Amino acid sequence: MKVIGFNGSPRKRGNTASSLHIVLAEFEKAGIATEMVHVGKEKIRGCIACMGCRKNQDEACTITDDPVNDWIQLIKEADGVLFGSPVYFSGVAGTMKSFLDRAFFVSSVNGGLFRHKVGAAVAAVRRSGGLPTVDTLNHYINYSEMIMPSANYWNVAHGLAPGEMEKDYEGTQIMEVLGKNMAWIMKIIEHGKKEIPAPAKVDKIATNFIR
Repeated sequence: MKVIGFNGSPRKRGNTASSLHIVLAEFEKAGIATEMVHVGKEKIRGCIACMGCRKNQDEACTITDDPVNDWIQLIKEADGVLFGSPVYFSGVAGTMKSFLDRAFFVSSVNGGLFRHKVGAAVAAVRRSGGLPTVDTLNHYINYSEMIMPSANYWNVAHGLAPGEMEKDYEGTQIMEVLGKNMAWIMKIIEHGKKEIPAPAKVDKIATNFIR
């Protein structure tokens, strides 16, 4: 089994990365392989609504000059996924959101590539805005029929200077509990597949309210 962590901060050693590393360390203790991807330092543009990924059915975004298509395949092959973002104006960092908008739309129109993977989100923040950021990240997980573990409080750690979140003892415990719970759920799912088949995917019904 393997878990991929996506760091939405431009800082490779900032508080978002530190939060993710604490969670990933619990997987390593449980014998689960991990990998960290640094999203925030890349130049990622947003979805251009061309619908090419729906038309082509090739599991890829039509924008090919950035790593998003590689990351889509990383998620597809992983058993678990972690999304982490710093808090920008009480929301997800722009580069991270551009990546998620494109990746999850490709997944949704190509048969649900991320369906039934275990996914969780964390945020690092100086003072406030952590909850709406985690909530936004959770939207992608919930929309895609992924399975979400929990911790013993909201998945938010506090700190300003790089490394400060490690002094947020409640925050570090939250990340540790999240990692333990997520590893446990992943192992239950892996063993359960042998005995209980997953429910069949249904075709999505899409409606609007214009008559």
